[in-house]
Amino acid sequence: MPARTLTLNLFLHHVGHHEAAWRHPSTQPDRLFTPDYYVRLAQQAEAAKLDAVFFADGPVLHGGVEHNAVGTLEPILALATIAARTERIGLIATASTTYYEPYNLARLFGTLDHVSGGRAGWNIVTTSSAQASANFGLDAHPDPAVRYARAEEFLQAITRLWDSWEADAVLVDREAGRYADPTRIHPAAFEGEHLRVAGPLNLARSPQGRPVLVQAGASNAGRDFAARWAEAIFTAHQRLEDAQAFYADVKDGARRYGRDPGQVKVLPGISPFIGSTEAEARALEREFNELTVPEYGLRQLGGQAGVDLSDLELDEPVPLEIFADAGDVTNNAQSRFQVVAGIVQRERPTLRQLLHRLAGARGHRVVAGTPEQVADTITEWFTQGAADGFNVMPPALPSGLGAFTEQVVPILQQRGLFRTEYAGSTLRDHLGLDVPANRYTAARATARTSDSPVVAPVADRPRVDEVERVAEAAR
Repeated sequence: MPARTLTLNLFLHHVGHHEAAWRHPSTQPDRLFTPDYYVRLAQQAEAAKLDAVFFADGPVLHGGVEHNAVGTLEPILALATIAARTERIGLIATASTTYYEPYNLARLFGTLDHVSGGRAGWNIVTTSSAQASANFGLDAHPDPAVRYARAEEFLQAITRLWDSWEADAVLVDREAGRYADPTRIHPAAFEGEHLRVAGPLNLARSPQGRPVLVQAGASNAGRDFAARWAEAIFTAHQRLEDAQAFYADVKDGARRYGRDPGQVKVLPGISPFIGSTEAEARALEREFNELTVPEYGLRQLGGQAGVDLSDLELDEPVPLEIFADAGDVTNNAQSRFQVVAGIVQRERPTLRQLLHRLAGARGHRVVAGTPEQVADTITEWFTQGAADGFNVMPPALPSGLGAFTEQVVPILQQRGLFRTEYAGSTLRDHLGLDVPANRYTAARATARTSDSPVVAPVADRPRVDEVERVAEAAR
């Protein structure tokens, strides 16, 4: 068995993950809507043999645009552009199960997988922003229970669509005049409480069978959803022990659903300030923090953790009682609220200090140190049961990416923890994930030995009890 190696993704986020990056002279905020900006970042990541680039997204413009360079290109289209100018690096885009329909999203991601030669991944979200509803003609944003129930149905429906063409459906038999075998093309025939999809998809099975399924929720409902569906999980932790507890919980959840926990990659975020000395790195972090605008940080805190601290003086301690019911990393209703609560409870910061702690990566782990110290943190978490790899979140782009790929990646390679060349061509190859079996092909193989009719497995049909259970977990 080959040695276990790190997964490293580049998390593409505006001009960097520090909220004041756009004010720093090393960044290019005027190029945010220029496709070539993202292509060059992806090419730099590919040259370092990173697994994937990842776009976060949300269907709303947040009010913080006055004080930050927010807004971005639509990620699936942007990644299609990147696909044309790269060869190996994976391409992960965020899309919402609340504000898409299964059929059009199946086509979009299926097309991205085809045009990239099997490099597509989907970061599954339910959209937490209440403002999004008005952009889609809705009177109100669905509550979490409804969003997760719809998400469960969405995954059942979209995977049936991706399976609707078996791998051998396309014949291209010119002599017989047969382009495809209709017995190898199947309707999705999904009907649930929230969604109905007829199918089949008008797109042949893609190189990976289906895109890699990624999920970022760490709440109780989010973790349970991920345990059933996700092949990679994005998460945020400040401490090794919290990351270890989350890692163990996720792997146990996968086992409960009869899945191989090795086929579920846990990927915390890490945002490194890198200097030739630790003092230099910390000075760089302070330089960025001094550029922050408190009004923006307060808005971010309110939107992500659901906490309004605008009445508090900047140099007053943040009250502990606000976070009394935050829970922990394996039992919480809102994961980012719990992350912020942990910082407040351990460090007892003033509001200004808290805003600076969150400015670097919105609650993800910020490390300021030498390349060796950053590599040591990655190595410790990877070898001590806390992570299968990381989403790399440079404070500033492109400079922070260059520092990481040129100074940290070679250390990880020297330690035998990260590849020096790609071993395969697809995102599943990079992550060590299996190509999922087509449900109809698998059912046919079973029928050959049991004389059973060829039908989709019961586990893949709409299940009212499963939808209700997921909805209950979200309450």
